[in-house]
Amino acid sequence: MSNPIPSLREEDEIREQDELNPSEAESSFGDILNQFEQSHSQEAPGEEGREATVVAVTEENVFFDVGQKTEGVMPVSMLRDAKGAVRVKAGDVLPVSIKGRNAEGYLTLSLIKVDVPKDWSGLQSAFDEKKTITGIVTAVIKGGLSVDIGVRAFMPASRSGIRDMNEMVTLLGQEIHCRVIKLDTEKEDVVVDRRVVLEEERARERESLLEHLQAGQVIRGTVRSLLEYGAFIDIGGVDGMLHVADISHGRVAKPADVLTAGQELDVMVLKVDAGKKRISLGLKQLQPDPWTVAPDKYHVGDRVKGVVARVTEFGAFVELEPGLDGLVHLSEMSWSKKIRKPADMVKPGDAVEVVVLGVSPADKRISLGLKQALGDPWDEVEKSYPVGSVVEGAVTQLKQFGAFVKVTDEIEGMIHVGDIVHEKRINHPQDELKVGQVVKAMVLENDRSKRRLRLGLKQLLPTATDEFIGEHKEGDTVTGRVVELTRTRATVELGEGVEGYCNLQDKEAKAETSASGPVDVSAFSSMLASRWKGAPGGGPAKDSGPKKDILKPGQVRTFKIVKLDAEKKRIELEAVGQN
Repeated sequence: MSNPIPSLREEDEIREQDELNPSEAESSFGDILNQFEQSHSQEAPGEEGREATVVAVTEENVFFDVGQKTEGVMPVSMLRDAKGAVRVKAGDVLPVSIKGRNAEGYLTLSLIKVDVPKDWSGLQSAFDEKKTITGIVTAVIKGGLSVDIGVRAFMPASRSGIRDMNEMVTLLGQEIHCRVIKLDTEKEDVVVDRRVVLEEERARERESLLEHLQAGQVIRGTVRSLLEYGAFIDIGGVDGMLHVADISHGRVAKPADVLTAGQELDVMVLKVDAGKKRISLGLKQLQPDPWTVAPDKYHVGDRVKGVVARVTEFGAFVELEPGLDGLVHLSEMSWSKKIRKPADMVKPGDAVEVVVLGVSPADKRISLGLKQALGDPWDEVEKSYPVGSVVEGAVTQLKQFGAFVKVTDEIEGMIHVGDIVHEKRINHPQDELKVGQVVKAMVLENDRSKRRLRLGLKQLLPTATDEFIGEHKEGDTVTGRVVELTRTRATVELGEGVEGYCNLQDKEAKAETSASGPVDVSAFSSMLASRWKGAPGGGPAKDSGPKKDILKPGQVRTFKIVKLDAEKKRIELEAVGQN
């Protein structure tokens, strides 16, 4: 038969949509049939049955010669056999009655069936034993269908097995299988049910299919309905569930995004639970797994493009192709340490370029790097910020050991607490700096391997020595206090934080050779021994002439500036002689 057979789920919905209360409906079926018969007998008063000759057959209608000026017409559906073939041809003579005229002016006809003996005993037996009988649908009437089973029977719409009332007309002229569910021989009231027969047929089909289905089997099916979590697939009269996770290797938000009702497709049987009558199906299992070819397509160091699929607390998953996601860990998102969460960098739907850091098909894992695709800013730091250059930036953090300064969006430099100010010790950088303050600093160290850029503030601030050098010139006479004395040099304090150096060796040598010509080495040695250690034997040194000018720690003396070196911040002195 060509009429559609409802699925299991549709059968349940039909049950829910039954419009007639069984007791009320059954009591009215006889009346409905009587009304139908009376309405047909009154449609063409005075027109008795007559014979008509078929003159033409089209796809929709059969035209008859009824012996009048106007031809009669009858829907071809009324003259089809159980297989759907038209039972008449031009020249055939049939008994008909005239019902009226249609909009085109043709006489509308109906067949007059020859009465046959009514086998009430056979119907009673079929009713008692719940046998399946055959019948022919003859008309669509109020609330259902009229069925010829040897007697006129009524089939409620809800028991027809047709969900849509508009589709019931497709049963006209069709031979159907049904079951008598009410029989009143006195009132000739007969009610039949087609749906129960269909349900039993489908149950047998289901049992047979469940017995023969095996996991791994590929079968053709039709998408019957779509839900949020999956789709029901009709695989030959039985529904299987295709879960959303088994539709594609890629991410599918909802089945309706990739499937449509009525679509035909091949699916794989994943599991058959005969006890629960449940069939699990898969679609992605028929598609190549992208992870099997991932090692051949993606290599460490490759730059690839993808779309951010989802963002978590520890990173972001990037879809490189359907079913193949890679993870960009938070630590691989930015060279800066400021990024606290992935959402600060990316969001779902963003198109990004990343670098492959690792591929592990066994674990179905690809590690990706976002910052590597952006370029390592340290590649340019050594060239852009050499030692001695000056940078400017805002203070971003203050720690006990120093302060961090933003040099670029990706690079921070560190100022040690000892390089913040001159000539005094501070306990914490906050004593001199605050977050957000813009400062200039000198690059003291640039180490790419350690990713360290050390800066200094005090190196750009003028010192007391700088100011002293700026205020004096070579040859000036100044006063200072001897603070340290070695064999060859004296350190002289010229002011707070200002020190100069007096070379003793040159001064003594000049003093000893100023008027006596060539130096007598043995005499010079004897002189030093007597001057620094006393006379041989520990006795007092002999007075050998005028007393020499000797510097002593703590002594305040007058000095002459011999040399000023601003770059090295060095002041060289010469003591002015005293007698």
